[in-house]
Amino acid sequence: MAKEKEVGISARSTLWYLVFVGFAVNYMIRINTNITIVAMIKQSETEFVGEVKVDYACYAPIGNGSEALTTQTEGSSLLRSRESRVISPEQLLLTLFNLDPQKEGFDWNDYQQGLILGAFYWLHWITQIPGGILARRYGTKLVFGASNVIGCWMCFLMPIAAYWDYRVLVVLRVLQGLICGLAWPAMHHMAGQWIPPNERSKFVTAYLGSSVGVALNFPLFGFIISWTSWEYVYHFCGIFGTVWYVAWLYFVYDSPAEHPRIHANERKYIESSLGITAQSTARREQQQQEQGTPWRKIILSRAMWMTIIAQWGGIWGLFTLMTQAPTYFNNVHGWNIEMTGLLSGIPHLCRMLFAYMFSIVGDHLLKHELMSRTGVRKMGGTLCCVVNGIFVFILASSGCNSLMATIFLTLATTVHGAVSTGPLANLVDMSPRYAGILLGFSGMITVVPGFVSPIIVGMLGNHTVEQWRIIFLITSGTLIICGLLYMAFADSTLQPWNSCEDLSSVQDDELKGLKISPLDATFPEKQEADDQKVDDSAALRLSSD
Repeated sequence: MAKEKEVGISARSTLWYLVFVGFAVNYMIRINTNITIVAMIKQSETEFVGEVKVDYACYAPIGNGSEALTTQTEGSSLLRSRESRVISPEQLLLTLFNLDPQKEGFDWNDYQQGLILGAFYWLHWITQIPGGILARRYGTKLVFGASNVIGCWMCFLMPIAAYWDYRVLVVLRVLQGLICGLAWPAMHHMAGQWIPPNERSKFVTAYLGSSVGVALNFPLFGFIISWTSWEYVYHFCGIFGTVWYVAWLYFVYDSPAEHPRIHANERKYIESSLGITAQSTARREQQQQEQGTPWRKIILSRAMWMTIIAQWGGIWGLFTLMTQAPTYFNNVHGWNIEMTGLLSGIPHLCRMLFAYMFSIVGDHLLKHELMSRTGVRKMGGTLCCVVNGIFVFILASSGCNSLMATIFLTLATTVHGAVSTGPLANLVDMSPRYAGILLGFSGMITVVPGFVSPIIVGMLGNHTVEQWRIIFLITSGTLIICGLLYMAFADSTLQPWNSCEDLSSVQDDELKGLKISPLDATFPEKQEADDQKVDDSAALRLSSD
């Protein structure tokens, strides 16, 4: 396999940064309503005494009367910001047509709020498998880019939908989730065409751009709401997503062979690492014309289902904490909109940093053959599920201790970053060829917690410490059980159904590129012969059919 020469900023690095920001954009669309809803809903008559917020679960007045008021006013950082300092275009439009601008906020109950928060995921699962299929046929550049930018453009409609009727907002969120569901499985297909096997853990950390998006956008949105009004959060999302899309169109291509500015050395390195030659590419093209997707083998694969179980647990924990954190900090600990955004966002920044560091450890272990690929993936799954569940269990016991709650919510979210080196990378390991379809199939099932969790929270209630204790205990149990199953039965070896023909043809090239040591040891003569046959100058693009 050819070694890569230094060529300055590589096309893979540029791809990593734009994928990173792309996933930040994707999650920006998901989470904007999680924090705007805190400022959108109507405050109760008993919520404030003067300027003091008193209706949160852990409110404990010191003394009586004016003494309590003075004490709480001095801690004004706990006050919730509500008044809009800059009138929004939507409010101007409503005033122009003599319609109610809802200056006191929307009168939505807990159940209606749960519907709004969970609506994004109601149909999100439907486009998970089509996302991978469409990426193979039309390319990730089109599918991933269009999915993100259309979701961002829909943000412009969110404020007026909210003023119209909460059910219109729910419908818009459902459609937004349906379209944005194409993005994740589409990107796995591009990873299979661009990234050498031993760089995949590091590349998959770009998916954790979602964490940085949450970490930065939660506090940013809090300050936007505090200094302007909640409507401008949606305007910002639409504008920022459009700017990213322009850069995506210019810099990103579906394969090294299609990239007009990639250095020749980098292209040779990528294609030789992936076993892409003129002969193997021609066979792949012929194979894809004659053979379909092995759906039955995929559905019956134990390795696939263990990955889905781990993803289910991890996503249940992540989405519960991510979706409910602003409401939790506001309703239990009484933080204002700025502090709510900051405390909700910091854990996701830690998650991204942990994911990057852990991916370096994982790649080091694989590169120096210190641990098997399955062992590395299980280690990642243990951290993102079992250890995560233990931290959430402690969070459930934190009660009114805001410092303890903040620390363990942060730790629980942080260790989930190991998913990029664990179950998430496992999908590409099992089948580089069908990676996009695998992520789509997995996402179709594991997206369920995204809308089930908010409904459960709405049914249990989200105002008392005891209600939140039950919510966190359910989350902890789900994480630990799923993590233990993954530890026991996970398998990241290349699956036989990755190639629909005999190992003597196409799969030989693929296994050589993937450096599967057991087969290399078994067929050393074949390995040497294949090395002689590789003609880098004749490398062709990997068909995306």
